[in-house]
Amino acid sequence: MKFIPQSRSSDSRARTGTISTEHSDIPTPVFMPVGTAGAVKAILQRDLQSLSARIILANTYHLLLRPGMEVIKSSGGLHRFIGWDQSILTDSGGFQIYSLQENSRVSERGVTFRSHIDGREFSISPEEVVDIQNILGSDIQMVLDYFRGPPASKKEDHQALKLTETWARRSRERFIQTRRNNAQFAIIQGGLHEDLREESLEGLKRIGFEGYAVGGLSVGESGADFSRILRFILPLMEGDKPRYLMGCGSPEEILTAVEMGVDMFDCVLPTRVARNGALFTGGGRISIKNSQYRLDPRPPDETCQCYTCRNFSRAYLRHLYLSGEINAAVLNTLHNLHFYLDFMEKIRYSITTDKFAEFKNSFLNNYHKKE
Repeated sequence: MKFIPQSRSSDSRARTGTISTEHSDIPTPVFMPVGTAGAVKAILQRDLQSLSARIILANTYHLLLRPGMEVIKSSGGLHRFIGWDQSILTDSGGFQIYSLQENSRVSERGVTFRSHIDGREFSISPEEVVDIQNILGSDIQMVLDYFRGPPASKKEDHQALKLTETWARRSRERFIQTRRNNAQFAIIQGGLHEDLREESLEGLKRIGFEGYAVGGLSVGESGADFSRILRFILPLMEGDKPRYLMGCGSPEEILTAVEMGVDMFDCVLPTRVARNGALFTGGGRISIKNSQYRLDPRPPDETCQCYTCRNFSRAYLRHLYLSGEINAAVLNTLHNLHFYLDFMEKIRYSITTDKFAEFKNSFLNNYHKKE
């Protein structure tokens, strides 16, 4: 993997660049659609290609449980198994340790957990997470990490970051031993404590990785804390390596993070809310199930050129949703992902033309208007 920084905004830390992997060249800042179990929900790989998606995210934990590594290995890796010829980033499962704490035990060796599917017990080490991702054949691997999440104490956050650093060192050693034509990113922890965030980053830098991610945010902290931690840690991250903000999803959060220098994003938000009848538009988010759209002949967004907006009305999409039709999820998801990927393209263009601040202000003014 190679990362080449390119344009830089003159009035912020916003920047463009290109991440090149064996499978694709990825323009940054980039939003990665989330395909947790090897599929982005309610959309075909063909349609992701048509939206110019160059990378998706899959999850090691979920793929380990189902279908299992034997199935994916026999298929020649995850790319062939899911029919996706662009890049794949695989998360390590650290967030699942956090979100399923009642079913997991953490030690220096690794994690023991019970499957949320059938209750079977699994035990995996940081090294085994690397081995699993090698079977998957992902272009970018994330190391196994650990965080407590709010409202953890500073002592708990410090213990978590030290364990994350220990695991990261062991993960790096295994990655180098088994290295393919791919990359490995480490994850900065430390909760909402600036000194711990710096300690975590410096420890990971000493090990050395192809990229670094900020973890443990977008998990319930305030907007002020979210911005404060990013504002502090991003200038300390290496400028010639990709900066990845994990799990960050709203357009407002993305603009804030891009302004501070983030290159990579992922979130289930656009696909999850699509399945629940919410659509992103330039004028803000709308809930298509509302009665005001019953007779509305307009597309979801009159400025959008996606397949959904070019062919269907709000009234029809409301009808599909209320009828429980599968096509409601499909068409809503197609629109929301088009909105996000087009949004990122506009961000990149605004940075290249040195008009990012102007674009940000204009977007937010329109996005927060009431219909």
